Amino acid sequence: MRLDRYLAGRAQLSRQDVRRVLVEGRARVNGEVIRTPDREVRLFDRIELDDALLQPGKAARYLMLHKPSGCVSATCDPTHRTVLDLIEEPDKADLHIAGRLDFNTTGLMLLTNDGQWSRRLTQPSSLQGKVYLVDTEDEIDSCCIEAFARGLYFRFENLTTQPAQLELLGPRRARLTLHEGRYHQVKRMFGHFRNRVTALHRERMGLVQLDPTLAPGRYRPLTTEEIAQI
Repeated sequence: MRLDRYLAGRAQLSRQDVRRVLVEGRARVNGEVIRTPDREVRLFDRIELDDALLQPGKAARYLMLHKPSGCVSATCDPTHRTVLDLIEEPDKADLHIAGRLDFNTTGLMLLTNDGQWSRRLTQPSSLQGKVYLVDTEDEIDSCCIEAFARGLYFRFENLTTQPAQLELLGPRRARLTLHEGRYHQVKRMFGHFRNRVTALHRERMGLVQLDPTLAPGRYRPLTTEEIAQI
């Protein structure tokens, strides 16, 4: 949010008062006097007006979770266990999921309280590839490689999927790289060729790889290097 909008809402100031506050150097973000109204402020910034602390700021948090099967990609659910139920951290309610997985899909899931970071990861325009290991009921026809690279038409949404890269690893196993996240996209892409997906596992998001030492249901903080890769 822009600083001028934040001050107007949080301190209940008029636009004229906000301009005056900024010109007079009475607003500080992380201890620095800010006079520009379009300065972007986030949940993690400490914001002060005169001697009043408007926002203390929070620590940015980034977690890697090995999502198990039979777990809902949601922060709450009245029936099923959620991925947030697997997290034992203070203020875990502040976390949101950056890239959901289906109920029985396993693998890499990232959780954060940093909205800008997660948008960079999940927006198709960012070209952050999501890599999946796919097992199918029937043998995978090699014609899928070209079809996936060209894009498939989804009639329900009236759209064509973005080019995807398919690498055959065996008769019924492949590695698929997507740059978007449509509803049940992997299953629907293989379903276009009447081939049912029997297992789906996400290995990587962008340059962040699932830690091979993480057992299903376990998590750890991202390293500084991993955070910077998004």
